[in-house]
Amino acid sequence: MTLLRDWFSRYFSDPQVIILAVLLVLGFGFVLLLGDMLVPVIAGLVIAYLLDGPVCWLRHRFMPRSVAVWFVFIAFMAGVVVILIGLLPVLSRQVQGLIQVLPVVIAKGQELLMRLPEAYPAVVTHDQVLQMINSIRVEITMAGQEFLSTSLTSVVSLFTLVIYLVLLPLLIFFFLKDKDSIIQWFADYLPENRRLAQDVWVEVDVQIANYVRGKFWEIMIVWAATYIAFVIMDVNFAMLLAALVGISVVVPYVGATAVTVPVALVGFFQFGWTPEFAWVMAVYGIIQALDGNVLVPLLFSEVVNLHPIAIIAAILFFGGLWGFWGVFFAIPLATLVQAVLRAWPRKARTAAA
Repeated sequence: MTLLRDWFSRYFSDPQVIILAVLLVLGFGFVLLLGDMLVPVIAGLVIAYLLDGPVCWLRHRFMPRSVAVWFVFIAFMAGVVVILIGLLPVLSRQVQGLIQVLPVVIAKGQELLMRLPEAYPAVVTHDQVLQMINSIRVEITMAGQEFLSTSLTSVVSLFTLVIYLVLLPLLIFFFLKDKDSIIQWFADYLPENRRLAQDVWVEVDVQIANYVRGKFWEIMIVWAATYIAFVIMDVNFAMLLAALVGISVVVPYVGATAVTVPVALVGFFQFGWTPEFAWVMAVYGIIQALDGNVLVPLLFSEVVNLHPIAIIAAILFFGGLWGFWGVFFAIPLATLVQAVLRAWPRKARTAAA
């Protein structure tokens, strides 16, 4: 008890620390308890946060904020319309094409598996291959049933989706338009002496803004580069694979590893063990290497570096809490944790005081 009391008095005797801890607990608790109900609000807040950078840039070019907000919002909505009209039909057609060729791919895969006992009799037996094929069939059947049930329930959620499509643009616009008044409204309910929390927020604000905008451009550049490369090499489902590769950069290390599987499978079943397949994998590896060693350092030079173990731990932890969105925001949330730890009073700092 004495150790616990000493630890509490050392770190929580400062009112600034208590204010910061209360704000963190309230923030995480709010998202955990009400996150599912307030998905449009949170999504609108995140997108508005992303768009606030161009608005501030235009303001610095002597454009009134109201005009800058309208300009950025209209440009954003135009981009969304272009994506919905131009990109989604292409992705939909390629997904349908992939589903149509799946039986052929599965049959070819079974044929290759049945050859393994002949090629490696000391390693794989015929019974083991049959058991593996049966397991794969069961997994595919379960995945198909889950997809079918999701499709049936999606009709019920279609109305909710329409509501979100109407609400989300309105939320984004008003978050941009009334940013200062909203921040002031929240600030009125906070203690006046909140220096430590404000210092943490200033650092996190800079880091998250750089991360989100840099990640957006990283996705676009990797997506475009992969699509151009796959089109030149005449790879099937080039747009779909390029989209997967682009989105995979959201999850460092894990995303690149996971998306290698579909790229390799499509390349193998299209070209077989040929130089063309080797070229596809080589070009894909070059894109990943350039992304990690050239593009990321250029785009994220001002972002706090996180150790790979911290990144993977953040992905697992926040992904387990909030699913896809937890994975998507794992790095910004890890940055928040790092900023809090940097600002938190340490033993040496307390002793010096």
